[in-house]
Amino acid sequence: MSAPAVGISDRRAARFYDSTVGKKVVMAVSGVVLFGYVVAHLLGNLQIFLGPAQINHYAALLHASPPLLWTARIFLLVMLILHVWSAVLLYLQKWEARPVPYVKKRAVGSNYASRTMYWSGPIIAVFVVYHIMQFTLGVGGTPYRELRPYENVVHGFRNPLVAGFYIFAMILLCTHLYHGLWSMFQTLGVNHPRYTPWLRWGAQVVAALICLGEISIPIAVLTGVVGGGLQ
Repeated sequence: MSAPAVGISDRRAARFYDSTVGKKVVMAVSGVVLFGYVVAHLLGNLQIFLGPAQINHYAALLHASPPLLWTARIFLLVMLILHVWSAVLLYLQKWEARPVPYVKKRAVGSNYASRTMYWSGPIIAVFVVYHIMQFTLGVGGTPYRELRPYENVVHGFRNPLVAGFYIFAMILLCTHLYHGLWSMFQTLGVNHPRYTPWLRWGAQVVAALICLGEISIPIAVLTGVVGGGLQ
């Protein structure tokens, strides 16, 4: 492709992203990628119920190819940055359109999940940073051993404050997922009076299942179902 053609394509892409629809599409596409990661991450984490040998082997398998692992991490980081940056720009755009708040604001056509999207996002971001510090970098203030996720998770979630923060963050994440999933279909043009209620119901079910799966781990540790015999 010639240089002028590349320049035209870049300008078109920039104009598209500058539009509200463009930002929403970027949020939707990056959200799909991040949702896929959440599901894969949950399936990996649930292996803790199969015992230390299984999940420790899974961790070793993930780290067997550092170039591939870091490529995936960088790609996910780029998707996260695009998702957050698009959300910030959309919020600023909305605020600039009406800088003076309503005297009496009524939540018409919205739900709790949609109304908490902007403040739940930063809390989830704080959680992600701490989660990485705790279980990837080993600097989260709880015992840590390299490539020993079973022991790390058990020792980490035995602290009620850590377990409570994790549960709270997962509930917020799943309310975020619920609204994001069904609104994503609308952004991408999959919107019909016959299908939208089913999409919303499906988003509720998927978000609830992910939430139950995620919070089952700290609850299992706190109750001794997982790691009860670990010193």
